[in-house]
Amino acid sequence: MSAAPPNFHHITNAPQFKALLSEDLSRVSLLNFWAPWAAPCAQMNEVVLELARKYPHVLALQIEAEEQSDISESFDIEAVPSFIILRGHTLLARISGADAAALTAVIATHARAPSSVHPLAHTDKPPAAPGSEKGESEDALNTRLRGLMTQAPVVLFMKGSPEAPRCGFSRRIVALLKDNKVQFAHFDIYTDESVRQGLKVLNDWPTFPQLIVKGEFVGGLDVVTEMVQSGEFADVMAEAH
Repeated sequence: MSAAPPNFHHITNAPQFKALLSEDLSRVSLLNFWAPWAAPCAQMNEVVLELARKYPHVLALQIEAEEQSDISESFDIEAVPSFIILRGHTLLARISGADAAALTAVIATHARAPSSVHPLAHTDKPPAAPGSEKGESEDALNTRLRGLMTQAPVVLFMKGSPEAPRCGFSRRIVALLKDNKVQFAHFDIYTDESVRQGLKVLNDWPTFPQLIVKGEFVGGLDVVTEMVQSGEFADVMAEAH
């Protein structure tokens, strides 16, 4: 395979990402959020490379979603592959999943017709306040969150389900719990945006998965992994059941 074109970059850190994105604020950028464990990403990585070759004025950025978690969080990436199309810092389109036809069509539209672009949003738009989607007050939402957190001795708030995790962190913590023969309930945060945003505030923890034991927040994957390695996790689980 021939070398990647000069407009195609693998992002290795946030400063590199910001510098590339800010070089030309009139340029269209294609952000490809991918993960090595997700099979559909391999095919879409090739699609992005071909689009970069076809449209040399489009900036194509390959972003490994979990490795560059700060960038992923800033664009609210929920699954891989996901694609963000920008002009400067303005959001033109968002595509989730391995939809090569849709991605190709969007790039063709925006790369060729900059004067007719109607932005969908700006990337600095603040997120909705917790509870706003369902019209809940903060107190009502927190009451509901406490109920979800105490539905079982061990509750995992994750992306997807144990049978079909939708991010690598969720997949690994499910495997860890199963390896340690922990029985747990789960909640897919993608099914309720109020829960997803509310837990970030209630537990003062910005990412998922989140493990709850006896109604109390324990931590995310890194914390739980450290507890397993130190032996503390076994003690906590013994008290939970």
